[in-house]
Amino acid sequence: MNAKGKVFKYGDNVDTDVIIPARYLNTSDPQELAKHCMEDIDKDFVNQVKVGDIIVANKNFGCGSSREHAPLVIKTCGVSCVIASTFARIFYRNAINIGLPILECEEAAEKIEAGDEVEVDFDTGKIYNHTKGESYQGQAFPEFMQKIIKADGLIAYTRAKQ
Repeated sequence: MNAKGKVFKYGDNVDTDVIIPARYLNTSDPQELAKHCMEDIDKDFVNQVKVGDIIVANKNFGCGSSREHAPLVIKTCGVSCVIASTFARIFYRNAINIGLPILECEEAAEKIEAGDEVEVDFDTGKIYNHTKGESYQGQAFPEFMQKIIKADGLIAYTRAKQ
């Protein structure tokens, strides 16, 4: 399983209220919520993001509240993967639960820049920066987590096993 796309780059401590501001949580429609993804940190994100694109950030991505809406709106926008030095633990778990691939890799978070074309191999954890001709080794997902992501989330994975 691979992801490939253009990078949107952010810094440290991108919290869930920046990913999806609480003022929009009066609906549970993922398409409606996705219209406001990242707007408090990057007004142009929703107009520029394309299916397959990748978010790269530094440390503690997804900190703040435990809202599952944060990874959901990122996925609904078409983002194929989020790479960061570290993730807030609740965001990490919520992302896996809804089938959004995320990968921790400090070297990639430091070296990848906005606009770079990046490809991720989830089986190996290898991250290829085609713009710079570099590769970085991220933490590959265990097989059971890959199955959850391929199934499009924990609920779909569990239903398929019945």
